[in-house]
Amino acid sequence: MTRLMPRIEAALALLLALVWISPLLFALWAAFHATTDAVNFTLSAPLILDNFRTAWDGAPWLRYFLNTFLLVTLVLAGQFFLCTLAGFAFARIDFRGKGTVFTLILLQLFILPEVLIVKNYAIAASLGLVDTIAGIGVPYMASAFGIFLMRQAFKGVPMELDEAARVEGCSLLGVLWRVYVPAARPTYIAYALVSVATHWNNFLWPLIVTNTESARPLTVGLSIFGAPENGVDISVISAATVMVIAPLLVLFLVFQRQFVQAFLRAGIK
Repeated sequence: MTRLMPRIEAALALLLALVWISPLLFALWAAFHATTDAVNFTLSAPLILDNFRTAWDGAPWLRYFLNTFLLVTLVLAGQFFLCTLAGFAFARIDFRGKGTVFTLILLQLFILPEVLIVKNYAIAASLGLVDTIAGIGVPYMASAFGIFLMRQAFKGVPMELDEAARVEGCSLLGVLWRVYVPAARPTYIAYALVSVATHWNNFLWPLIVTNTESARPLTVGLSIFGAPENGVDISVISAATVMVIAPLLVLFLVFQRQFVQAFLRAGIK
């Protein structure tokens, strides 16, 4: 029985993976087949690209892609800046109340973003950020998860490197830029993948804070495109869905090794 356990666990893991990926597999199948063939799983049906042409002509996808790219870039830049400084402070600088402040930051992980939607909208409206890309991204720049991850990465940097840089005359920010940031590069890559995927797929807050195509990201554009009043064609909607998620899939496949290694190295130290 002991010898069978690894095989049973592997089989269960494979079954779970198939269940998890089945919606994506169906979307890929439907995107390249006519609606009747997709629903009936006609294996001999020919592959077609008409669904992608119809989907592309049905919405301003270039604008949505540009908005989403600007959004994830803005959020990621803000998170890198704020989380790097905060993570370095919690990892290497001693100050009064350090443990208490870090605990309060970690408590933010237990607060769902949806709880703050009303307050965030009121602040965005008062600042004139409604229906802007900045209005979508600013509430997410101070990331508790990012601060924790960077703190763990910086704590893993040998103190000898820190001391050597200080002996060479580096300032505090110089040590951060020349020693800690290069050492944490795998963690930055992993966190970038998490951040981009999260805000590429974010839906509820962008739906509330945007009103026009000039600021809508892909998720909101896809929901409007697939709305029942626009007609429901499962193959065309699947083609649009594949277009939206394709960049994330490619990004993860390219950087999957760095993604896994960074989180393995970010254990509690």
